[in-house]
Amino acid sequence: MTQDTRSAATNDFLSGAYYKKIAQTLERGKFDLLFLPDALAVEDSYGHDLQTGVGLGGQGAIALEPATVVATMAAVTDRLGLGATISTTYYPPFHVARILATLDNLSDGRVSWNIVTSLNDSEAKNFGIDAHLEHDTRYDRADEFVEVVRKLWNSWDDDALLLDKICGRFADPKKVHYVDHRGDWFDVRGPLQIPPSSQREPVLLQAGLSPRGRRFAGQWADAVFSISPTLEMMQRTYQDIKGQVSAAGRNPDATKVFTAVMPILGETEAIARDRLEYINGLVHPEVGLSTLSSHSGIDLSAFPLDAKYSDIVASLGDAHIPTMLHMFSTVASDGEDLTLADLGKRYGTNVGFVPQWGGTPTQIADRLVEYFDARAADGFIISAAYLPGVYEDFVDQVVPLLQERGVFRDEYEGSTLRDHLGLELPSGAAAL
Repeated sequence: MTQDTRSAATNDFLSGAYYKKIAQTLERGKFDLLFLPDALAVEDSYGHDLQTGVGLGGQGAIALEPATVVATMAAVTDRLGLGATISTTYYPPFHVARILATLDNLSDGRVSWNIVTSLNDSEAKNFGIDAHLEHDTRYDRADEFVEVVRKLWNSWDDDALLLDKICGRFADPKKVHYVDHRGDWFDVRGPLQIPPSSQREPVLLQAGLSPRGRRFAGQWADAVFSISPTLEMMQRTYQDIKGQVSAAGRNPDATKVFTAVMPILGETEAIARDRLEYINGLVHPEVGLSTLSSHSGIDLSAFPLDAKYSDIVASLGDAHIPTMLHMFSTVASDGEDLTLADLGKRYGTNVGFVPQWGGTPTQIADRLVEYFDARAADGFIISAAYLPGVYEDFVDQVVPLLQERGVFRDEYEGSTLRDHLGLELPSGAAAL
């Protein structure tokens, strides 16, 4: 009998218990990391109002502040890595450095920072700014932002904190340093008021896959979150990111590449595919179009739902269609000229590019091993179609199969997130 996925999804996402349960489930499954995405505005690019983004529950209609949620989850776990998404465009670097260093100490070295540069004018307006910075300029600013944050994290030497009761010495002031950063975007004196954690610095995650975003990842990222719809595209993305790390003068093995997949489990392959079809059938086309409008910068509500994609291109002009929209249309259509409603439906199921895998636990385990062996990724982001049931099923049904095959840990071997990911301790302030 097909499981009713509605019973495996809950609506208590405003409660601490919801996030605690998810974190504990993933720790039981020996996952490396759970990270929370974020956006700083409700989607309103579609129609320039709240009718769709709020009325139909678009992406980001409700978004709790990630660092606070991470603190909640850290309190009920001991080994699971935890990540918070924080923008470099709308927060000051001292504030971000302090929040993350605090979380990293309180969690005993389990925190990561998912670095984003934010998306659109709606976010800008929430911070008193009329227009969002241009794409590449945001990354220029982000380069300096991360540099400042890392300088602050390294403003205390590892052995600066003495706590010598006999001699009455709290810390060695010679081992605590002013940052005195003066740059194009920031002037920051420092030092931070927080010594380093057991992993010295939070792990740096990054998910921008534009050419400029990949260069940024090559310079800074410890791990990259990738989205590609096919094995071949995953492999190309993997090699390109590793190449960017090498071009930045870093060891490509020092940056891990994780690609997203969306598994839907069933007792048989037919049941899994029926379940996937049912889940996708719940998606309202305009929810997908709301997100697509937000991501592309084009108000797609200006076109009827039965308009063909070719009609939209003809109306706006090819030069005014962003690359990501062309890419999504190509991937989604497989050569067919889809309607706007079709595109919205497909974007709403998996943000356009995350591959959906319907199958038995054995089939999902087989495919994960196949893609890993094919060097499509160093690991996988398990993207949930519904919560918390997807993670409960994956931990109970797929993880044991991977453990039996010897390709996934039976127990955590270290205590920090860098331990889990096989990352060395960062080189410190001398390298900045």
